[in-house]
Amino acid sequence: MKALNFKSIFSAIVVPLALVAGFVLFYKVFGDGSNFQGGSNENQPIPGNYFAVVYKGGIVVPVLMSLLLTALIFSVERLITISRAKGKGQVVKFVKNIKDRLSMGDIDGALNECDKQKGSVANVVNLSLHKYKEMEEDTSLSKDQKLVYLQQGVEEATSLEMPAMEQNLPMLATLTSLGTLIGLLGTVLGMIRAFAALANAGAPDSVALANGISEALINTALGIGTAAVAMIAYNFFTTQIDKITYSIDEIGFSIVQTFSETHQEAGNESQNVVKRIPVNQ
Repeated sequence: MKALNFKSIFSAIVVPLALVAGFVLFYKVFGDGSNFQGGSNENQPIPGNYFAVVYKGGIVVPVLMSLLLTALIFSVERLITISRAKGKGQVVKFVKNIKDRLSMGDIDGALNECDKQKGSVANVVNLSLHKYKEMEEDTSLSKDQKLVYLQQGVEEATSLEMPAMEQNLPMLATLTSLGTLIGLLGTVLGMIRAFAALANAGAPDSVALANGISEALINTALGIGTAAVAMIAYNFFTTQIDKITYSIDEIGFSIVQTFSETHQEAGNESQNVVKRIPVNQ
């Protein structure tokens, strides 16, 4: 519960912190006078100084920088979270070990494997195996009822772990579109400045025209870059979660199948014992 609260607080403060960091970088680093001719950010950039060039992109640039920082922070956070969800060892090897233990009927051995693996996958398997043992000890339910309860236990265990893995992914998906739209807004503002310079009576203001076009292109580049980072991160993490979910489903099916086969054999043995009881003439 404490970990979940921490993640919620973390998600809530990332955006405002990234916004502050973006404006601080924009004005204090990119807008530093040493990047410009004459030591003032109102002058033209020193040739080859890209910090100054980015600063000339206008007020939309720090917003885009904030979005890019947000995408990077959430990407690192999701990478750490999903790596922990997989556990210490390889998920594929863990799934194989659990299936081998189940085929031998060694539930305690499977639980030990969960203790070694840790992570969300192991947590789901651990809860499912405890439900397995609970159903084995319950004599008040029929086999079909036990299978239903066992299946529900697997699904409930999965539903408890999935939100933690999927947290913040909607934010990355939103940044994919938002980065493009904000970049487009900056592009439009830059083009407005460029056409305003062309509209001057007499000779066009070439400096203002160049600044307007530069602003438009800088915002376009930052918007596309932010959207690309967010999209790549979102697709990568959803693919990783799908693989984890598949592994969980595979183990869950094996647990239910093992329970069904074990109790089917037990039921057949009971029927054979009943058949061998002699009938009193």
